[in-house]
Amino acid sequence: MGKYGFVLGLAAIVVFADQVTKWMVVAWIPLHAVIEIIPGFAELTHVKNTGGAFGFLAGAPDSWRLPFFLGASLVAIVLLWQVVRHTGADERGVLFAVGSILGGAVGNLIDRAREGAVTDFISLHWREYYWPAFNVADSFISIGVAVLVWQSLWSGRAGSAGKAAASEH
Repeated sequence: MGKYGFVLGLAAIVVFADQVTKWMVVAWIPLHAVIEIIPGFAELTHVKNTGGAFGFLAGAPDSWRLPFFLGASLVAIVLLWQVVRHTGADERGVLFAVGSILGGAVGNLIDRAREGAVTDFISLHWREYYWPAFNVADSFISIGVAVLVWQSLWSGRAGSAGKAAASEH
């Protein structure tokens, strides 16, 4: 499988998992209901996020908030595709990261285009400290970004160390 197939296949799996889990939440958990999963740590809750990450711009008028997020998602998708174009087929870590982010972006884009908001349902907390609710798409975006950061930090060091060792011989 080539790099495009790998990225598109992974993105499709992420979109599918994201949309199925959101469908289940909408079908089985009333809006704003909370189901405790791990006492004192994890809950399932059905919320609609009209904003971006951490509720960014959630209170902004629909007339420009929705076009902003739809446009930003489309720009991100185009930029991610450019990364794929310029990434070697052997750079599986980067391709995995891009496929994860792409799938997450498309999953949330579908929600925004269909409902004007994203369905979030995973809620984590410790004592009185709560992390904003998130979903499968958000999880893969976060994983993808973490992998990209890891790759950028460590691939450069490995390359530099290898070049230094080679120049000593």
